Amino acid sequence: MTDFWIQSTRIAFPDGESPGALFLSNGKICAIHREGSAPNDAPVVHDLGNLLISPGFVDLHVHGGGGADFMDGTAEAFRTACQAHARHGTTTLLATTTAANARDIFRMLQTATELVDKETGGARIAGVHLYGPHFHSPAKGCHPDPEQFSPEQVKKLLEYSPILTAATIAPEHPDAQAFAKECIAEGIRLHMGHSHCTFAQAEAAVVWGARHVDHLFCAMSDRARLRLEQTWPMRGGLFEATLCLDELTTEVIADGCHLSPELLRLAWKIKGPDQLALVTDAMRGLDQPIGEYIFGPKESGVRVFSNGRVGLMPDGKSLASAIQGMDEGVRQLIAATREPAWRILRCASLVPARIAGLDGDIGSIESGKRADLLCLDESFRPLRVWIGGKLILGNC
Repeated sequence: MTDFWIQSTRIAFPDGESPGALFLSNGKICAIHREGSAPNDAPVVHDLGNLLISPGFVDLHVHGGGGADFMDGTAEAFRTACQAHARHGTTTLLATTTAANARDIFRMLQTATELVDKETGGARIAGVHLYGPHFHSPAKGCHPDPEQFSPEQVKKLLEYSPILTAATIAPEHPDAQAFAKECIAEGIRLHMGHSHCTFAQAEAAVVWGARHVDHLFCAMSDRARLRLEQTWPMRGGLFEATLCLDELTTEVIADGCHLSPELLRLAWKIKGPDQLALVTDAMRGLDQPIGEYIFGPKESGVRVFSNGRVGLMPDGKSLASAIQGMDEGVRQLIAATREPAWRILRCASLVPARIAGLDGDIGSIESGKRADLLCLDESFRPLRVWIGGKLILGNC
């Protein structure tokens, strides 16, 4: 791989934006000249002028894109989705399952074992985010009813622990505590989501080892929902626990449709910039025409609709996943919070990398980390994307 320098008047470092130059060698960031430029005798220098250099985006929660879903279970589908998200700046992702039947989940996991940390022509797959089967059915969202897994099937799931980076549970699920303990023992990070649990149940899950909550505000309990079951005293749910408990990080789908700007501002005020991640939660409709799609495996998934901005259930009222890339999330969160770009870019890079336990290698522009970098225009659209120092989008 060719060694080279890239330089710009704008580089998004973890603690601020400044001019500088980066030396890339063997897929790593090997030297940083902050406030400086490449050496005069450097053989290859790519001068990006006033364009912003950002760390590559890290997506913790993504189901597909470009017409493919990871639950299709084929290498072609995996590569298609990874290439689609790379066009939007994602350089690392966790391939996320749906709450499908056991056959389809195991098919997806088997394909993932062949592609984790391998070349995809797009975003690198760092691992799998296991969604289902431990959901609360009334909070399933656009997922099919979660299938009840037998003890034998759970044991088989855990055999894939080397590639399982995270698993999501609803704390009130009857098998949640036992599964949570097994996940923690296997080094699988524990998330909460698709749940109507009480604050107390969420707090109990923190004791089990849960440290993250999926898509804040979406498919979760709050005071108003729990009051339908118990009028008084009013109780907090997963929403209130997420905002209250310092142990918990969370994420938002900032696609302009799932959440209004004031909700993004609230999430940022209470949890950001060190505990709030951006995710896409995108399905196969990303970069595809308006029309009908299948969420999950083509053979057994749920019929949804893309209106060109977001996924919807057939009734046109309920949301069904997303169809925007991470670059849109960056734009939306910057517009809602009016924060400097470098601070919001942390939510798309360093914070999700840290949540996934990958921040020692990716997520920020620091010497020794992998050269996953973006060149962004004034609208935060990727003009160039490097993954491991290899240019996969744009030209120099």
